[in-house]
Amino acid sequence: MKNIMTIGGQQAVITYDPDIEMFRGEFVGLNGGADFYAADVAGLHREGELSLNAFLDECAKRGIEPRKSFSGKFVLRVAPEIHQAAATAAAASGESLNQWVAGAIKEAAHA
Repeated sequence: MKNIMTIGGQQAVITYDPDIEMFRGEFVGLNGGADFYAADVAGLHREGELSLNAFLDECAKRGIEPRKSFSGKFVLRVAPEIHQAAATAAAASGESLNQWVAGAIKEAAHA
């Protein structure tokens, strides 16, 4: 997946910061912030491991679950015309709106 790196089994979003001419990684799905910077891919792996390990160690010391829990439910707000178009597309596909949206999200997220 584009701009996603897996480090220590945890996914991080990678962006480029032109102001400091470095790449920035930020772990997603954690119960707190854990980010890291490096000039190249090898550095991202190295710094990411250090950042993730420090975060996990701190969570263990405090007795905190390091990873977020996802229920599978969330509220989505769209313009009424998008809602109508999605409902029509779902019906045309023989699916509920929920099934259709879940499929569209899965496809877009490459999950």
